[in-house]
Amino acid sequence: MTAEHHITRETAHKLARYALFSFIVTFILARVFVFLIMARMMPNLYFFADGIHVHHLNYGIFLLATVGGYSVFRRPTGRKAEITALIYGVAMGLTFDEFGMWLHLGGSYWQRASVDAVIVVAALFGLVAFARNLRRLEKKHLWSFLILLVAVIGFGVVIFMAGNRLGDMMGPTLHDLESESSP
Repeated sequence: MTAEHHITRETAHKLARYALFSFIVTFILARVFVFLIMARMMPNLYFFADGIHVHHLNYGIFLLATVGGYSVFRRPTGRKAEITALIYGVAMGLTFDEFGMWLHLGGSYWQRASVDAVIVVAALFGLVAFARNLRRLEKKHLWSFLILLVAVIGFGVVIFMAGNRLGDMMGPTLHDLESESSP
């Protein structure tokens, strides 16, 4: 006898909103804590094993593995599914905050690729959380979609240009903070 696991579209949207919330909060907190530690405005909370800094993306990877296993083998519903979605968002936030380090091992924490990846993941969570069912998409929604698409592309161009400018201005300072804060 097999037990079927049914999830309604409304439930999927709700769980995606939980994951989006904890993902964004985790990303913001991780960036704030790292900056405060590097600026020596709070104690160094970094974990070192044999003189090697264990980055928080590793915590995220282990948490993702745990949440994935729990989700596959236990298939939580109700309140347990909501808590699982929150923890999943935290794990994704910890992991994607250092996405640039996936691409450039040993690179700086302040890589642009990490912020870009966080924006893409947040957008995907947002789509799952708030998008209408594609089967119910009507012709009148096409104009809204096209306007939104143009706005998002424009926003992306502005963010890219502003990010490059900010990187040019703040990059050396952030790099100095990073190198001075690690043993």
